[in-house]
Amino acid sequence: MDKHPQPQLKRKSYQSLNGEWDYKIIGKKTITGKINVPFPPESEASGVNHILLPNERLIYSKRVVFEDSFDPTLELLLLHFGAVDYKATVYIDGEKVLSHICGYTPFTIPVRRSSFSLIVEVEDPSDTGEQMRGKQALNPKGIWYTPISGIWQEVWIEKVPILHITNIKLEPELNGFFITVNTSNHVSDGAIMLFNSKRYDIQVNTRVRIDVENPHHWSPDDPYLYYFDIFYHSDSISSYVGLREFSIDRDENGVKRLFLNGKVVFHHGILDQGYYQRGLYTAYDDNELKRDLEIIKELGFNCVRKHIKVEPLRWYYYADKLGLIVWQDIVNGGGRYKLLYISGPLFIGSFLKDSTDYRKLSRKDRVEMELWQNQALEIVNHLYNVTSIAMWVPFNEGWGQFNSKSFVDRLRRLDPSRLIDHASGWHDQGIGDFKSEHVYFRKYRFKGDKKKRAVILSEFGGYGMSKDSEKSFSYKKYRNEKELTDAIIALYEKRILPAKKKGLTATIYTQLSDVESETNGLITFDRKDIKIDVERFKSISDKLTKD
Repeated sequence: MDKHPQPQLKRKSYQSLNGEWDYKIIGKKTITGKINVPFPPESEASGVNHILLPNERLIYSKRVVFEDSFDPTLELLLLHFGAVDYKATVYIDGEKVLSHICGYTPFTIPVRRSSFSLIVEVEDPSDTGEQMRGKQALNPKGIWYTPISGIWQEVWIEKVPILHITNIKLEPELNGFFITVNTSNHVSDGAIMLFNSKRYDIQVNTRVRIDVENPHHWSPDDPYLYYFDIFYHSDSISSYVGLREFSIDRDENGVKRLFLNGKVVFHHGILDQGYYQRGLYTAYDDNELKRDLEIIKELGFNCVRKHIKVEPLRWYYYADKLGLIVWQDIVNGGGRYKLLYISGPLFIGSFLKDSTDYRKLSRKDRVEMELWQNQALEIVNHLYNVTSIAMWVPFNEGWGQFNSKSFVDRLRRLDPSRLIDHASGWHDQGIGDFKSEHVYFRKYRFKGDKKKRAVILSEFGGYGMSKDSEKSFSYKKYRNEKELTDAIIALYEKRILPAKKKGLTATIYTQLSDVESETNGLITFDRKDIKIDVERFKSISDKLTKD
């Protein structure tokens, strides 16, 4: 990937460190060789094809040389890691400089030299631990997939002056936005912002309002983005913002609906696991990363639910640029998945109280519970500036769910601008913005919410087609493209379109792509084939999003 990994904090001095590194795996035996970063060692694209076990350590090493001029008396190098799963300990020239815990958030290390030896030591308990891990499993089958470990997002360096911009925070509204430019010295100081052909003199480390005349709003039909530059002393960055407002309100009939920019918008969405055949967690290149979202648009969806995974920032940039509303899951964690308690409501309909029954939902370690909450908020901070994110989804189908009310309160304080589906599927605690259902094994029938919240069908479908149907998993199986298309069209016509008229305000179809043995995707795992008739499905999409 030769594109800048931080589209909203771009610098010209960016230098990728992707490519060939040395690696060593230490366990019962030692394995050494070359690994293609940023692909996890479990993937074909890494060149390693080894599943890191909980009793093994993975050690990366590389000699880093910054290729441009560098003055250590005036400048720093920022060494960036997009994501390393799970615990990463970093050494520079043999000295330990940082230990980072979380497989889904970035970290940055300042370096005062232009050439150095870099070592990254990784430990990952996979599904023997309680940490965030999503669908990863040492014994993958069905809805559980091959685990990953180590570096799986980009690594890069960039040159900055000692006094530099560290990050920005964007808070868009319909008539402008607030911006906070944070700097390395944390003091009030001046910067120049070039925005919309105008110059603004702004204060750094201060929340500043930027009003926009004749604002051009962002939407799936018109994904307009404003690009701008900020100059602070001898540092400069390029960024962008989209003006939009996500909300819930009542329509002309008094029904609670999802609104975008003051207008009702039905969220016609699809579930995306973010697994790839060659790279597992990591798209093979920028084209593969973008192509998934282009296919979603071609099928007529206006929404994508990023399921139990955090993508590289370029994925969100493409969602912003193409015009796709994003529902962002926080990554599940906890102990072993307990089918009886966690998936029981799919069949019996009763919910556990997550403030007292969290042990049944695979939560027991209070240290891990607090760690999960803190890391979840790190993810929200990391993705805060993404224009297209409309919703946070803290818990999915009860797994690892605990004290959701207190967490939702923390989340709302951090980000009051977005919506929250606190318990996607079941173990609803009567809070959040939605009554959220998953329906796979019965016919969906719309029912309003006793709590008067908006109603969403946050997972349904799961229809599959595979050449090897005996070994594949899906909720219903079909033999060919026509049968599959007919079944999906009928599902939307008989269940979803009538429910929309009654008050259903969003749907998420399962799912975008096949993943390993789970073959209920609309496209194949290798992304070579779309498995349904695109034009026929597009007509259903138009009825949901245009009418």
